[in-house]
Amino acid sequence: MAQVVTRIERPSQHTIDQFRTLGTATVHEASGRKGYIDCAIKPLAAGVRICGPAFTVECHPRDNLMLHKALEKALPGDIIVASVGGLYNAGYFGGLMATSAMGRKIGGLAIDGSIRDSEEIVKMGFPIFCRGFCILGTGKTGPGTVNHPILFGGCVVKPGDLILGDADGMVVVDRNECEAVLKKSLDRVDMEEKKSGQLAAGVSSVEFNKLGKNFEFLGIQED
Repeated sequence: MAQVVTRIERPSQHTIDQFRTLGTATVHEASGRKGYIDCAIKPLAAGVRICGPAFTVECHPRDNLMLHKALEKALPGDIIVASVGGLYNAGYFGGLMATSAMGRKIGGLAIDGSIRDSEEIVKMGFPIFCRGFCILGTGKTGPGTVNHPILFGGCVVKPGDLILGDADGMVVVDRNECEAVLKKSLDRVDMEEKKSGQLAAGVSSVEFNKLGKNFEFLGIQED
């Protein structure tokens, strides 16, 4: 079996573009509360968003060789999604790699580990989700894989799955379920817009959500 797979199936560009308009919480709820990524993996800076097909990477701990291979092989718009074997305290990705990623029009990086040169990368505007920052360098000799399923932030991510990230967190949508989840997400947005109008008019959330029986069941009394 090849360690590096270069040809993967991706959602259509039209589908990806429609997901860009949606929030991660909406998509998570619409998917049946699947695809949650550990909230410790956060956007590099305020306003950072990512949306695109996953180009998955499994790095050897404290080694970024396979990240370099992913930068070489990923297509424009792909989101490199990298696992590092649970060893977070190393700078797996830095300013020069971000420069390469932008030159190749990569859509972003999501790494279950740390990066360095963070201020430089923020100024460049390359979108990253990561666990934190670390100045420790990495080797370039370790084994690993590109475009095999990985465990990322507590969730299995497969090549070509859709990755969405915003200020609230990250969610992954199985490539084969993208169309169904997209429809449910858009329907949820429409429903919430209607609800918002009633709440804005003064209807309480207790009344709106019919929570009275819940309070009665708990025996909560009001004075």
